[in-house]
Formats: sequence, C-alpha cells, structure tokens
Amino acid sequence: MCDASILRCRSSAIVYFHGATMLSKLLLLLCLTEHVFAKEPPDVDCIVVHVSSVQCFWNKQGTPDVNYTISSWFINEAPSECVTYLSDNSTNIGCIRPYKKSQRFSSFFTKLTYGGSTFQTLHDLKAKVKLNPPSNLSVQNGSDSNLWYYWNQTSPSCVESEVRYRINNKKWQTSEVSVGRQQYCINLPSSNSQYELQVRSKIGSDCGESLFWSDWSEPVVWGSNNGTDPNQPDNSMIVWTAVLSVMGPFTLILLVMMLLHHERLRIIFIPVVPKPSLIHHDIENWLQMSKGLKEGFKASYNERACPVREYCHVSQSDSESSNSSTFSVTTDQTDCSVFIPSNESEESTPCSSSSEEEQVSV
Repeated sequence: MCDASILRCRSSAIVYFHGATMLSKLLLLLCLTEHVFAKEPPDVDCIVVHVSSVQCFWNKQGTPDVNYTISSWFINEAPSECVTYLSDNSTNIGCIRPYKKSQRFSSFFTKLTYGGSTFQTLHDLKAKVKLNPPSNLSVQNGSDSNLWYYWNQTSPSCVESEVRYRINNKKWQTSEVSVGRQQYCINLPSSNSQYELQVRSKIGSDCGESLFWSDWSEPVVWGSNNGTDPNQPDNSMIVWTAVLSVMGPFTLILLVMMLLHHERLRIIFIPVVPKPSLIHHDIENWLQMSKGLKEGFKASYNERACPVREYCHVSQSDSESSNSSTFSVTTDQTDCSVFIPSNESEESTPCSSSSEEEQVSV
C-alpha cells in the first residue's frame, strides 16, 4: 500500500512540473513575440503652410486609437513640445508650430510618443510648401477694350500663378501666368457673355519650386449670361443640321439627273478619253474638224481642158499666094494661151505647111 501511494505522489509531482514548465515557456514566447503583434505607429506628414507655420498630421490611415504627443525641431535646434494640437473627437491628429523664413531648406525632425514608445521621423520640407489662395481678386474692363484681372499674393517675386476661366458657365479653360505677374488679360470680351475667373499660386522654380498648388481663390464674375441653360444645345446648329440633311441628298439627285439628260454637261463633267488609233477616220473624228475644213483638205483631180492653136512659119517657096516673107506665130488669147515669139529657134517642132491656120492639141 505504501509503495502504491509513493508512486501516485511521484506521478502527480511529475505532471505538475511539466505543466509549470509548459506555462513558463508559453509566457516567454508571448514576451518575445509581443512586438510582432503590436500595432505599427502612424506615419507623420508635415507641410509648410503659407511660409508662416509648419503643420504635421498623423491621421493619414485614419484617426488613431490612442492620443499621441509630438515634439519637433529643425537641425541645430532643441526639441520642443507641440503647443497647438489639431484633434478629431478629442483625439490628437495634428500639430501646428511656428516657422521662420528659409527654414524649409533645413532638415526637420518629429518624434511621436505614446507611453514609453517613441517614433522619430526625418522630413524634407523644401518642396512641401502650400500657399494660401490669392486674395483681393478684382476685374476691370480696360480702355483697350480688354478684360483685366488683378490679385494679391505673398512674395510675388517668387510666386507663379495659374488662372482658370469659363464663359457662360461652360467648360473651364486654364492658363499659366509667369513668375512675378499678378494680372491676367482676356482679349476683347463679349458684352453678351458672362466671364468667371479663379486663381491659384505656388512657389516658383526661382525660389525652390513647391509641389503643391494653393486652393482656388473665390471666383470673380464679369458680364451677364443671356443663355438660360449652359448645357442647352445651340438651336441654330440644329436648324442647319436639319436643312443640310434634307437639301444634301436632293442636290445630289438633281446633279445626277442633269448629267444623264444633258449631253453637253455630261461631256464637260465627264470628258470622254479617246483611244489611240492609226485609222484615218478615227483621227478625224478625234480632232473634231468642221465639215468645210475637211472638204478643203480633199484632193481634186478635175481640171478644165485648155485648147491650143498654133500657127507655124511657112516658107515663101511653099506658098506662092502669100505676099509676106515671114509669119508671126500667135496663140488664141485665152487663159490657157501661150505666146511664141517669131525669132524662136529653128529646132522647134516642125509643123505641116499650110496657107490656112492649123490647130494643134496638146
């Protein structure tokens, strides 16, 4: 009996020892992995507002569950606790601290604290400057019949601006204004239209360009809008569209009919291209010569016959009845006559002797 009791006591002690060992190991594991399950701290974003203050926020991922405190400083400065907090439902979400001129070109540090945990961040504020919207925006119809807009902004020599305007509440049109200018001109505005203009600004490249534009200024309006609905379509365009859609096909059909029924118009608009050919009558048709001109080029082989009568020289011995010693040879005085002189060579063609004139045909 005693041996059995001793065995039971030993078994209980062993079980208790193993249980305590497992519990201690579990607690040790939880302590070692506590940082893994801990929630990461929120990101801190800082920006220079209108070159007068630095504003930092840590609610980018939403309002935090706990109230953090923050301290900040520029390089070569001592850390300073935030004086002015920005809150949401009594939970701190941001801080505003003073800013001195040109400090944005120096490194800036923040340290977020909750309980015994601190989270430090380094910031570069050079390009993180956001100006306030331009103020005192006004409009004036100048003596040159142009519309002039004027406004005021801090440090105009370092600020570039952008304007946007719209006419009769239609689509906005934007235009950039060079650094240093605080005015804008709209050429020859219509007195029957309404012009609305807004301006925004940012630090220009000459002074360390910023990434952020200011918010748009309050709009300034000039003129009157005679239209009732800016989205209403133009009635004149509707009328012209209807007229062209009806008259277009009608005009096309009329032209086709004229081309089909009027040979002259068809030749003018659609000339016939001749085919090259060596046939004589094709060339004549291509040249389109007049009938009288064609007849003038035709050869005529019919000529009027011309009768010729010749009186030959008769010697004295051959004709006793003749008293003259010589006879002159003449021809009939017609259009075809030829005159033969009396002293012509004796080698001329002989003629038969006769006292009467003889007719010779050639």
